[in-house]
Amino acid sequence: MAALVILLVLLLTMNLGVSQPSNSGNDVNVPIRSFCGRNRPIILSNFINNRNSTFAEIRRQLSSNNVFYARAQSLVEGDSVFGAAQCRNYLSTAQCVACFDAAVSELSGCVTGNGAYVFFDNCFVRYENYDNFYNDPNVVEDAGITPLQICGNQSTSQSITTFREVVDGLLSDIKDATPKTSNFYVASIRQLASGNAMVYSVAQCVENTSQAICQTCLNTTYTYLYNCLPNTEGRSVNMGCFARYSETPFFNANQTIDITSFLKGNSSKVSIIAGAIGGTIGLLFILIVLWFFLRFRKKPKKSEEESPDMKGAINYNYKDLELATNNFSKENILGKGGFGEVFKAILDDNNTVAVKKVEIVHAKAKEEFKNEIMLVSNVHHRNLLRLLGWSSEGSHLLLVLEYMPNGSLDKFLWGAKRGALNWKQRYDIILGIARGLVHLHDEFHVKIIHRDIKSSNILLDEDFQPKIADFGLARFQPEDQSHISTKFAGTLGYTAPEYALRGLLSDKVDTYSFGIVILEIISGRRCSDMNSDRPSMDYLLEHAWKLYENKKHITFIDETLDVDQSQEEHVMQIIEIALLCTQSPVSKRPTMSEVLLMLPTGQSLGKLGNRQLTRPTLINQDRRIQIGSSNKATNIGVVSGMPKK
Repeated sequence: MAALVILLVLLLTMNLGVSQPSNSGNDVNVPIRSFCGRNRPIILSNFINNRNSTFAEIRRQLSSNNVFYARAQSLVEGDSVFGAAQCRNYLSTAQCVACFDAAVSELSGCVTGNGAYVFFDNCFVRYENYDNFYNDPNVVEDAGITPLQICGNQSTSQSITTFREVVDGLLSDIKDATPKTSNFYVASIRQLASGNAMVYSVAQCVENTSQAICQTCLNTTYTYLYNCLPNTEGRSVNMGCFARYSETPFFNANQTIDITSFLKGNSSKVSIIAGAIGGTIGLLFILIVLWFFLRFRKKPKKSEEESPDMKGAINYNYKDLELATNNFSKENILGKGGFGEVFKAILDDNNTVAVKKVEIVHAKAKEEFKNEIMLVSNVHHRNLLRLLGWSSEGSHLLLVLEYMPNGSLDKFLWGAKRGALNWKQRYDIILGIARGLVHLHDEFHVKIIHRDIKSSNILLDEDFQPKIADFGLARFQPEDQSHISTKFAGTLGYTAPEYALRGLLSDKVDTYSFGIVILEIISGRRCSDMNSDRPSMDYLLEHAWKLYENKKHITFIDETLDVDQSQEEHVMQIIEIALLCTQSPVSKRPTMSEVLLMLPTGQSLGKLGNRQLTRPTLINQDRRIQIGSSNKATNIGVVSGMPKK
């Protein structure tokens, strides 16, 4: 037994070195995942020129020795293109450039949208018309980010139990080690039990991301690869990381990375020993027990209420956030939502964030808090407010969110900053909101209905780009259902009549609210304010409709908005699109994907597929829903809770 213990110590401390034939397949590039965006460029020739310039600069960078990650941008005459490319570090410079060239060839046909990507085993290339994805690759515009799992179709000829243990140990080690390396890359090999049989594995994150994002991505990747076992190979492709294992060599033995210093435990080496001395029953039993202890030991599990699935968001200490907000002082208040106030906070690293303090006055508030956590932590888009972390301590519930220096949109429409936005800024805000809603409705793996789209829930960053906030009321809509029936929750004035009256909820409810927000952005008036031009007492939607009927909707434009003659037609076309979004019945409303296609060119109604505008369902001064023409309105129900004058 003493001899076995000595052998155990030696095996735990030694580094295995195994020769391997040179890999000759690294210059063969077959796409394993690709995507062409759907947001059309404004001017195709400008887009292609910018894309070509971006690709040329990236290729120049990759042509230098030991450069495996490159990015570039071209912003000439609009239709900006931001690009990034990364090669696996086991490639030579020539192999890396060859893979990049293959990727460019694959993407050359993507002219229907201003964003695209392609993944190979050896490299990936991605370009977008925004640069947010440089540091957080999960930020998407019109690309899905569901990880892709590719498993081989052949099971290992090794002992399945031993193969699982060895490969699992290898994958677990590279998952833990890769985020700790300077370039977020690891290549490692592990000996199997039978002769000189080996398993090869690499893991790599986008080089310019953060350690936290890399770790979160690889945690998911590890799960996908583990599910491939006991197949002889597997791949997992995500927007921010790539990992692969195989019994067949795909890099050279002298290209491995020593990851010993990055690992806290030694469970993988235990797996090696189990394969090497599997014939010794007593020691094998000891090693199996040890392996299970190291593999499955966990910290005490928190209850579901205390520990929601946050997908990488940080669990902050409540006291730290209390200090960062100056004990939630009134001077730090940024705004107030349905279930609590939002405070400005400066963290220890001098980063400024927004902290939403949820008031638990009943069980529903806690439910809304958990709902917002689950939704926002899984959705990433440049026009959706990003969740950074959370804190839960008894009845104290906090969300840590991106800080938006320009605050909410309503302050620029009728608040203290009224008149500060020009037409280009207002149009960009409209376009950004539409893109965020399209992602929620059509690009995420499930359809999400926000239910509370309004100007106060649209926040503006330092460049006045919009981000949709406050997901506390958001709900999923099953793919096989045209709508779901639920109790009304939202803000009257922005809410579609079929939902306010009958609880019929679909993505077209968000379309209606978006149309109302457009009217507010163009007019600079609240939807619930009555028209001040006596004797009319119309709310905003009815006022807009009457002006459109009389072909006078140019007078609907905010008096503080100085538009020239060339812009007037564009503004009137956007008003028409807003009225189209508020149509009833629901079937007359476009989807947000259709709206997004209309907005860039400012299409008039004559170009909207023979759509004709009809009088929308309106609310009169008695707070009654009206359906019909201006002369014959039918009251079908009272809507309670409308704001009073």
